[in-house]
Amino acid sequence: MAKTPLRIKQYDTVHFDTNVNPLGIPETVRAALANNISSVYNYPEAYYGNLRTAIAEYTSSTEDRVILGSGSVDLIKLLTALIMPKKALVIVPGSMGYEKALKAYGCKTEYYYLDEEADYTLDIVDFLGKLDSSFDMLIIGNPNNPTSKKLERDDIEEIAKACDDLGIFLVVDEMYIEFIDNEKDYTAIPLTDKYTRLAVLRSVTKFFAVPGLRIAYAIMNNPDYMQLARMASSESGISALSAIAGAVMLRDASYIEESKSMMHTERSLVYLAMSTCKTIRLVKPDANFMLMKILKDDVTASDVFDHCKQRGVIIRKCDDITGLSNKYIRFCFMNPKQNDLMVNTILEIM
Repeated sequence: MAKTPLRIKQYDTVHFDTNVNPLGIPETVRAALANNISSVYNYPEAYYGNLRTAIAEYTSSTEDRVILGSGSVDLIKLLTALIMPKKALVIVPGSMGYEKALKAYGCKTEYYYLDEEADYTLDIVDFLGKLDSSFDMLIIGNPNNPTSKKLERDDIEEIAKACDDLGIFLVVDEMYIEFIDNEKDYTAIPLTDKYTRLAVLRSVTKFFAVPGLRIAYAIMNNPDYMQLARMASSESGISALSAIAGAVMLRDASYIEESKSMMHTERSLVYLAMSTCKTIRLVKPDANFMLMKILKDDVTASDVFDHCKQRGVIIRKCDDITGLSNKYIRFCFMNPKQNDLMVNTILEIM
C-alpha cells in the first residue's frame, strides 16, 4: 500500500516558522528592482552612500557609525573576528546562530539560563552578577528569539555599563525590534553615543520580507573597530540592486506603518484566542512570533508539527534549542485568515 502523503494537497503551505512579515515584499521595492536593472552594470559601491544615508535616517544615527554586511550572521562573524574572544556568555534559550559564530572562531561559551517560571524575562540583577572580566564578548537578542521577549533600554544600558567596566564587548541583535510596539523606546542604538564597546545589529530580512536581498547593518561608535571592520567586511557582497532596494524600503513610511499596525493587532488576537486553552502555556509575545509549551503528557512538538503539516501549516519545533525541549513550538503571526487556520489547527490536537 502506498504511503499516504503527509500534507493534504488542498491546503496551501504557509510557513509560520520563518518569522517573515506577512505583508510580503514592499511594492516600492518591486518597482525599484524593476526600474534599476541596469545598475548591475556598475560596481555596487556607487550605491552604498545612499544606503548608508537611508540607514542613518531610519535609525536616527549618523553615516559614520554604519557598517554594512550581507546578513546578520556575516556581521556577527565579522565582529567576532575583530574581537577574537576567548570566552563569551550566551543567553539561552536564544538564537542558535550566536553560539555557532563564536565556536567558529574557537571561542568557549558559557550559558545563562532564562527562567521559564518568569516567562523567560531576563533577571537583570542576577544576570549582572554573573558577568566578570573573564568574558570577552556577550551577544543579546532584543527581542529574544525564540521567547519573543523584549528588554527595556534601561536594562540594556545597565548591561552595557557593566560590560564597559569589565572590558566585555556587547552585541545587541535587534533583528525583530521593528515588530514590537514603540520600538524607538527600546532600541539600543542611542546608547552608542555613550558606549564604545557596543554594536547594535539590524537586518532587513524579517521586517521587510526580503531574505534574498542579503542586507544587514551594524551601528557602532568605536573608530578603531570601525576602521578594521570596513577593511575586513564583505560590503561588496551587497549587490547594487540590493543597495538601491534597501534605501527605498527604509524610506517606505506607509509599508512600515501598516506592518506595525497589523502586527500589533494579529499578535493580540492570536494570544487572546489561544490563552484560554488549559493544555498549553504561552509566553506572552512582544515580537512577531510566539513560544508555546505543550502541557499534555502524551503530545510532543513532533506530534503538533506533523498534525499541522497535514494542513499546510509549518511551525518550528524547538527541541534542538538549548534550554527548551520536545514540548515547545514556535510560530509567527501571518495574515488574519492564515492565523485563524494556524490557531484552529494547533488547538485541534490540544
